[in-house]
Amino acid sequence: MLSRVAESIYWMNRQIERAENVARAAETTLDLALEGTIDHGRLWNALVCTFGDEADFWGRHGLADQDNVITFLAFDSLNPNSISACLQSARENARTIRDLISTPMWEEINKAHLFVRSAASGRAHLHNPREFLDEVKRASQLITGVTDATMSHGEAWHFARMGRLIERADKTSRVLDVEHYFHPAAGDAADPVQWSAVLESASALEMYRKKYGVVSRRDVAEFLVFDRQFPRAILFCLTKAEESLLAVTGGAKGAYANPAEQRLGRLRSKLDYGAIDEVLTGAAGLHGFIDGFQTRLNRTSEAIHDTFFALRPVRAASGQVTPS
Repeated sequence: MLSRVAESIYWMNRQIERAENVARAAETTLDLALEGTIDHGRLWNALVCTFGDEADFWGRHGLADQDNVITFLAFDSLNPNSISACLQSARENARTIRDLISTPMWEEINKAHLFVRSAASGRAHLHNPREFLDEVKRASQLITGVTDATMSHGEAWHFARMGRLIERADKTSRVLDVEHYFHPAAGDAADPVQWSAVLESASALEMYRKKYGVVSRRDVAEFLVFDRQFPRAILFCLTKAEESLLAVTGGAKGAYANPAEQRLGRLRSKLDYGAIDEVLTGAAGLHGFIDGFQTRLNRTSEAIHDTFFALRPVRAASGQVTPS
């Protein structure tokens, strides 16, 4: 497979997953705003900080309120992490590999892009953002389902799954870190409503209650980081992403032949043998653990890019080095 094609399908799925996760977090923030237990300014500001876009937002919008934040995260074309920008980029990537993906995949990606573009043009009349966010989530889930059901599970599909799961692991960690913006030194006494909202943002509340029952900070962190069966838990995402990586390279778990295998395997194994009590009682705490995880995940993403997508010089017959 051409590296250009692999990169397009990898990023197409990352962008679709990112749009869904932005919608999830925004919808959860709407729920918390209705609870009225947190100052609304801090609440909406925390949502912007969750995705690392605070400098851009503050520079152009200033006040963190519902209208400004929803507009910024949903429709702002200058924000590369907005739902609109993500789905536009996903559609463009899909267009460039139209012959590789199935017709139902192309149709659903195109529908999602056109829906968001239509909503953006009429957003002054968008009185209920929840309906819009629900539709974005449904569209993303439909695209994922259609991809699994209509695309051969070969090399291209593995690149798609790898991109989706690495993005999902990143966003789960960011949502879990939201306590840093409210309770920097919080323990189990932190508001269970907020921890329930964290679970809701990952569609994890029901599965969590089946396993743990009462909502607590420790158990929420353990579930979203170390659970091996829940599909939005960080360890689950890394395990399945590594499976797809090894399917592409033909490698074996426990060994590596390139930087991507090395970094993803190392990151997955660190969680494989980790324990939540070590995280929470460690010097860095939960926030420090998540910061470190995101740094290592970014390095893993860079290694995937360098291994599969980066242009490399090739030597022509004359001996002159030219870009590949």
